[in-house]
Amino acid sequence: MDYFKKLLELLKTEREVDRNAYLEMTASTSVAERRANGLTWYPIAIRGSEMSRGDYLTVEVERTTHQDIVHQLRFGVSAVLFSNHDPKTDRVEGTISYQGGNRLKITLRTDELPEWANNGKLGIDLLFDDNSYDEMQNALKQADTRINKEENDRLISILTGEKSPTFRDDVPPVTIPRLNDSQQAAVNRILAANDLAIVHGPPGTGKTTTLVQAIKALIKQDNKQILVVAPSNTAVDLLSEKLADEGLNVLRVGNPARVSERLSALTLDSRMAEHNSMKEIKRLKKQANEFRDMAHKYKRNFGKAEREQRKALFDEARSIMKSVENTEQYIMDDLLTKAQVITATLVGANHYTVRQLKYHTIVIDEAGQALEPACWIPILKAQKVVLAGDHCQLSPTVKSDEAARNGLSTTLLEKCIARHPESVVLLEEQYRMHQLIMGYSSSIFYEDRLKAHASVAGHTLFPQDMPLSFVDTAGCGFDEKSEGTSTTNPEEAAFLFKHLTQFVTGLNTHYQQEDFPSIAIISPYKQQIHLLKEQLQDSPALQSYGDKISVNTIDSFQGQERDIVYISMTRSNNDNKIGFLSDIRRMNVAMTRARKKLVIIGDSATLSQLPFYAGFISYAEQQNAYQSAWEFMDN
Repeated sequence: MDYFKKLLELLKTEREVDRNAYLEMTASTSVAERRANGLTWYPIAIRGSEMSRGDYLTVEVERTTHQDIVHQLRFGVSAVLFSNHDPKTDRVEGTISYQGGNRLKITLRTDELPEWANNGKLGIDLLFDDNSYDEMQNALKQADTRINKEENDRLISILTGEKSPTFRDDVPPVTIPRLNDSQQAAVNRILAANDLAIVHGPPGTGKTTTLVQAIKALIKQDNKQILVVAPSNTAVDLLSEKLADEGLNVLRVGNPARVSERLSALTLDSRMAEHNSMKEIKRLKKQANEFRDMAHKYKRNFGKAEREQRKALFDEARSIMKSVENTEQYIMDDLLTKAQVITATLVGANHYTVRQLKYHTIVIDEAGQALEPACWIPILKAQKVVLAGDHCQLSPTVKSDEAARNGLSTTLLEKCIARHPESVVLLEEQYRMHQLIMGYSSSIFYEDRLKAHASVAGHTLFPQDMPLSFVDTAGCGFDEKSEGTSTTNPEEAAFLFKHLTQFVTGLNTHYQQEDFPSIAIISPYKQQIHLLKEQLQDSPALQSYGDKISVNTIDSFQGQERDIVYISMTRSNNDNKIGFLSDIRRMNVAMTRARKKLVIIGDSATLSQLPFYAGFISYAEQQNAYQSAWEFMDN
């Protein structure tokens, strides 16, 4: 079967493009540039070190300056400790085993710190993430072997479209009072499924709530451990907390993105630290480290007797670490056996602590944003899969245009919804948006099946306020400017702030500062975002609402909501070019972030070249929500 061979080819293309982009970014750049790009911590100070598994050394470091720079150093990624004195030779590779705040631990592939680590010009560089690609590649190869060689693996055959899923008819439906009808139907479909169930959750429909109740019901049904995974740490964190709130024994594998006390308490590290055998481990580790420190006092150019003494001390330290590993393994097995739910990222599902585990059921949340090869890592450990997400919102990031074009950006969720509609339940009631804000999205993406819950269907910022507005800049001469690969529209940005300032001033009569509505300003273009952020700084009337206003790209608002959303469409030209505005799923995300008011500012002449936008402009006209920018120009 060529299914997995094709995926392997696409993954190979993606890996090459990703690696080349990384090399380009790092090859000739200075440490300051790499730091600005989030690839490097420099300078750092070593705060401690200890022996760890397999003769490796784990070093704890702290970032001592530039602490506000956003960085990409995460748990599980490969990194290198280097000295800026001679970064080409003074370097030792390892894996980040913990990251929180301005501290991280890196497990180095060595048993002692090199001499140069004492000179103080140290940093940590992110290496290209071969580990994730290796895990994805291995999973695809394994799936390919299993479908071709073994007694035809049923789950793989279903997910690749060769067979159909089946459902039990002897499972009595459960009733969960807090769920609505479609959420209830989703839980019952999950309970009845033998192999595949899909929860399609449009914006604001309570997908997380539904999943949490379904997982609880599954554990009650057959009392088997469940693996819950998602592509991002943030999504894993959210589910971990909600499941723990329901009283389930949740074990979070890996390093949470949000280092809250609540979440840290669910991690394997934290649970191990509380275990009653931990005192013994601490004692042994201390002893091993003392032997190691004594060994380091013997330099290599000493005589034969000293060398032998040094070797004996190292051997003793290693033998102690072996019994530490055995005790740790015992504690880990104990904790893993007792957990009802194990949560991890897709790649984290194969972390060495849980690699050997098999599950009856796995749940993949945010499956609409997960690369298919990554989904196969957890799937191979299961007999039954629950996919949850929305393929009508953002798809996963694919760096190679060629791989995306040939199918890598099509998710397993999307394929399975098309292959097995009988497995799908659409959550139909949303709890976020006014019905006018919801209406167009529902008709285009969700077969007009979305309903607004009574609590939100008519909610507005104040009586008579119009929840939806398309402000047309056609004919105003707000022309876009090209900046490198990005696009800006300075006049549209200035107009947006004029409109917003006017609106906020009017809102003052309805709201006090402390309960003022939250506002998002969104644009699909990064350069336009920079411009909008500058404009915000230069808008004195808005300064007092600073904490209520956030400006960012569409991607960074996925999963979030605000009372008021302004979208700057940016494109306005005579060539009718709209570039990646043609990605209408991205636009679906932008439009559905708003709870009570959505204002879209754009040039109808340019936008209406695409039927999606032409349809939206007609929808706005039908709802009396169309205005020309001219109406605001002379105010």
